[in-house]
Amino acid sequence: MTVPLSHPQLGLVCITASNRVRFKTVTRKRLLQFSPAEQTALLRSLYSENLKRLNAAADFCQEAGIRLFRMNSSLLPFADTPVGADLLPEFAEFLQITGDHFQMAGIRVVLHPEQFVVLNSERPEVVTNSIKILTTYAQIFDLLGFPRSTWALMNIHGGKGDRAAQLIDQIRALPDGIRCRLTLENDEYTYGATDILAICQAAEVAMVFDAHHHVIHEQLDTYEDPSVAKMLAAARTTWKVPEWQLVHISNGNQAFRDPHHSDFIRAMPSAYWQVEWIEVEAKQKEAAIAQLQQDWLPGSLLS
Repeated sequence: MTVPLSHPQLGLVCITASNRVRFKTVTRKRLLQFSPAEQTALLRSLYSENLKRLNAAADFCQEAGIRLFRMNSSLLPFADTPVGADLLPEFAEFLQITGDHFQMAGIRVVLHPEQFVVLNSERPEVVTNSIKILTTYAQIFDLLGFPRSTWALMNIHGGKGDRAAQLIDQIRALPDGIRCRLTLENDEYTYGATDILAICQAAEVAMVFDAHHHVIHEQLDTYEDPSVAKMLAAARTTWKVPEWQLVHISNGNQAFRDPHHSDFIRAMPSAYWQVEWIEVEAKQKEAAIAQLQQDWLPGSLLS
């Protein structure tokens, strides 16, 4: 899966700002208004449509020169419930074709499950449900034909505060299809970069470094603070294949340390010039990527 790269690859997160890449969904409240047979029919139609749109996302990324795509975590809603799980085998061939489409186009696909996936919750039912959700995502990745490795990663945050030991134990006990793909990301308030690094080292999983979360957590005034490059380098040591290291970038909307994302990326850590894969978390999605391709990537080639 390792592909020689001439410059960092900028990743699209889930959808486009335009209508080119969008997906359909249904709320639980609406789904439960229907009979079991009607629920199955509704989800069958939705899954079929969303897989067509996922194929279109591969075409869009290829056209735009984007080689990293974060798949929408609600692509196949309710797939972790009996009605959805029963439908997945029907789409096995379509999923394989879709996965082949991305791989033949040279586009890496990753996933960021919902925030309510908390492996170290104090509530056992939350942990059980989190594992069930991750198991479903792992099954979907298997059906897509994606490798059981951090090339096709599933990224989560640290979850419940002051429960690092519980998180490590839960990760070690996960099924192979999840654990081999799992990565952990530092956040703004609960688990900073140093905390997540220690957990990743103990659990033997890779760390996704987010520079914006780091500056908020540490109350820094610039991405050029030495700790940014230091933590980036430390995170790289957790990747079994260092060239697969993935990082996130976002900018504050109203102020530098504003946790709300801006439309475009105005500031990029210079340390990121050495990273192969960067997910761009900006509201203007593909337009923000296009701007970075024009204004920032030429500078990275000179570093």
